[in-house]
Formats: sequence, C-alpha cells, structure tokens
Amino acid sequence: MSKTKQTVQQNWTIRKPSIESTSGLVASQHYIASDIGADILEQGGNAIDAAIATGLALGVVEPWMSGIGGGGYMTVYLAETKQVKVVDFGMRAPFDSTAEDYPLAGEGTNASDAFNWPKVTGDVNIHGPLSVAVPGYIKGIALALEQFGTLSWASLIEPACVEAEAGLPVDWFSSQKINQWSRALSTYEETRKTYLADGLPPVADIEGYLKRLPLGNLANTYRTLQNEGPDAYYTGPLGRSIVNDLQAAGSKINEKDLREYNVAITDPLTTAYRGNQFYVSGPLTAGPSIIHALQKLEQNYAPRGDGPDTETYQAYVESLRSAYADRLANLGEGNTSHICVADSEGNVVSLTQTIMSAFGSRIMLPGSGILMNNGMMWFDPTPGGPNSVVGGRRPLCNMCPSILTEPDGSVTAIGACGGRKIFPAVFQLTSFLSDFEMSVDSAVHEARIDVSGTEKVAIMDHIAAKTLNHLEAQYPQSLVLPNGVSPNPFALPQVIRRKSDGQFEGGAFVPSPHAKVSAPGNS
Repeated sequence: MSKTKQTVQQNWTIRKPSIESTSGLVASQHYIASDIGADILEQGGNAIDAAIATGLALGVVEPWMSGIGGGGYMTVYLAETKQVKVVDFGMRAPFDSTAEDYPLAGEGTNASDAFNWPKVTGDVNIHGPLSVAVPGYIKGIALALEQFGTLSWASLIEPACVEAEAGLPVDWFSSQKINQWSRALSTYEETRKTYLADGLPPVADIEGYLKRLPLGNLANTYRTLQNEGPDAYYTGPLGRSIVNDLQAAGSKINEKDLREYNVAITDPLTTAYRGNQFYVSGPLTAGPSIIHALQKLEQNYAPRGDGPDTETYQAYVESLRSAYADRLANLGEGNTSHICVADSEGNVVSLTQTIMSAFGSRIMLPGSGILMNNGMMWFDPTPGGPNSVVGGRRPLCNMCPSILTEPDGSVTAIGACGGRKIFPAVFQLTSFLSDFEMSVDSAVHEARIDVSGTEKVAIMDHIAAKTLNHLEAQYPQSLVLPNGVSPNPFALPQVIRRKSDGQFEGGAFVPSPHAKVSAPGNS
C-alpha cells in the first residue's frame, strides 16, 4: 500500500495599497523612518528636510542597508524655480589606493551582485579594511540642507539620535538579516560584539514586543554630530577617531581623505521620453544607462493598450541588454536604501543612500559605532580601465534617484534599492507611468523582469502566462521567481507622485516588510 506524498506549502497574497494625501508624503524602506519624515513635514519642514531626517534614521533602524559610513545621491525638484538639481555625495577611493591593493585571483567573479567584476584574491575589495571607500554621507546631506532645506541641523538629526539611543529594533526581519549575514559579521571584532553578543544572532520576541539591540558608540556619535555640527565628522576629535580606527584595522583612509572630501551640486542628466521629461543623477550613477535604455525603448517600441504585453517585456529585455553592454564597457571615471518625499509646496526629492553590500565592509569602528561602507567594490579591479582603482577616483555606482515631470505639471520621484537591479526597476516604472499612464498603485505592483549585466532574465511569477511562455522560449537562461517576503531578485522601488491638482499618491513595492508610505498627521 503506497503512501500519499505530503507537502507543506505557503501561499502568500500580499499587497500594500498606495497612500493618498493632500499635504505631502514620505516613502522609505522602514516604517519608523517614514514616520519620522512625515513628522518633519507636519512641523513645517520641506521635502529636503524630511528626506534628511528620514535618511539619518534609516542609518539606525536598517544598518544593513545604509548609514553615516556611506554615501549617496539626492535628486531634487524645486517647485519655486521648476529646476532639478543633484547633490552628489558618492564615495571615493582613498588617495593612497592603488590597483595593486586588489590582485586578481585569476578565475571567477566576485562574491557580490554589484557589477560581476573579476574575483579579487581574498575578496579584499568586498569586505575588510581595504574595501572601505571615503564616506560622503554626512557632508552631502549637510550641503543639501544648507542649500535647499529650511529647518536646523540639530532638529533634523534629533529623531535619529533618539533611535540610536534606543538601539536597533529587533523584529523578525532584522533578526533574519543578522542571521543571514552572521558568518560575515563574526569575522570582525566590534561587529561581532555588537550583532552577535553571545555568539548568536538576536531573536525577535515571539509575543510581539519590540526589543532593541545596542549599537556600540553610535548614539554618542549622533549626539556629537548634533552638538558640534556635520563638520565634526571630517575634522576634530570625531574625525580623528574615525581615521584612527580605520587605520588600526588596515584601511588606507587618512585625515586628508576626510578633510578634502568634496560634495558637488550639479545639474541632472535628462532626456525627453514620450512627451515627459526624465531627470536622473550624474554620469557615475546608473543615470546614463537608464537614459540609454529609455531611448532604445522609445526608438524600437510603440505601446499599445492599457498595460504591458508580451511585446513590451521583450522590448524591455533588449533595451536593458543594450544599456548594460554599454555601461560595463565604457562608463566610469548593493545594498542601498531609497527615499521619496514630496511636500505641500510642490518640492520633490528622490534620495538613494548606501553602505554598499549588506552591512557594508562588516567593519564597525569601536570609537564611533559607525558601520563602514565597502564602496571599493564598485571599482573594476582590472587595471587600466575607465572604472579601475585610482587613488582619489570616484567609482561607477548603481544608484539612480530620478524625477519625472509631465506636461500637465505632475512631478514624480522614482527610485529603488537593490544593487545592479536598481536601474532595470526604475526603467520599467518610468515606462509603466509614461507609456500606460498607470496610477502609482498599479505601477508598483505590475510584474517586472530583471536584466542586469548577465544572460539571465529574471521574471516575476505573476506575469501573464502568455508573456511568461514567450520569454522562457526566447531566453533560455530565464528564471521565474516569486514575490515573497525576501524580494531581492528585482530591487525594491518607491514612487511618489505630486499630481497637477496638488494631490499626492505614493507606493512602495509590496513584499518589503518594513517599507511604508507616511503622510503628515497620519504617521
């Protein structure tokens, strides 16, 4: 007598509806940070103020994604002048860095999903002291505040100070993140002491009470920055502490690297697309690549109907393949987090910030509690190329915080986190909004594909069956993946649109468990 095979399955139907407001919106990858940003709007701050407060808080509540040991790009739409500006605070190689610091292993590719570069011996460009690039985050947001904000630095960093003093919220998702990366975190002493205090990852309370994990000296560092101002990060006792701890670990970053780090405010890259205007961050981001892909799409594909069909997705694949081939060959000189904000005055911000991989370099500095980036992973370790390691050079990165303006006066912030999968996500969202005039709610939930520098075509499993069959037949290395609660294969976007009538609509990609869109007065 045969037994019936027993299987256990979980079937999820998850949807976070978009949020509407008349007074502005904040979208981020963590509900605590989104609520902080919405509170800033309610206090009278503008979109830039709210984005800064949100970003500072994210460095505490989701340290595996971003923080004050990293960098980023902010694309800002200024309602009064109808101008778009970019604040560039991407990370930079230490002045003393050389290509010889990163010897090629001779086989294989690196262990990250950043660019699929050749493997470096010992993965020293991925974790450890030589993976740390010069951080620009604090200097970047300080300049954004000086040029475009309205509230004081002390008031904007205050909520993050409070969160840092409380510690990292330990729920099922943060516990899972620490568990997932526990082997890497255990390699470095201060990181191990902080995240694996008893040798094991922290466990969320099964009764639902939110526990907090102390984050070393990070709270003291936030209070120092609040009291002494953002320059304290780059000069004075805090700056010296950062450099001393880095050099003790084996980093090449010195006091000159911090002192001479520069932030730029520039004009965006821009292109017309289907009658709309698309603005994106500068030439070392994914901006040129998404413009390349949009131009290819407009040239080779004419939308029909009220939503993407089989022809649409094939056009997406070919446009993305063309853009990535150009990107990796010609451009140059992780884990990220994205924020979108719009305020009642019409200002709109798209901000991407990162420490690169999950938990960055895995090095937490004992004197300051800062978890440092591993931005050197952005460089091609092969010497002599446009994106090879050169002391003082800024690397090619995957960020592309974007703004879309329409002839009727609507302005939309679009961005995502997810390494090299970011720009394919932003590209498709731009198409959904422009080609099919979707609502934000429809766009963030529409099925997407990912093509990001390899032969693989990843496909969301809720795509139409006819389209799925065609793509699987057309692209042998296609891979169908579900929208589960760990949606890493497709990037995690946020979108906020300020409509021409002054109404706001904002959405965040569904399975990201912490993501939230918050409105002033309703956070």
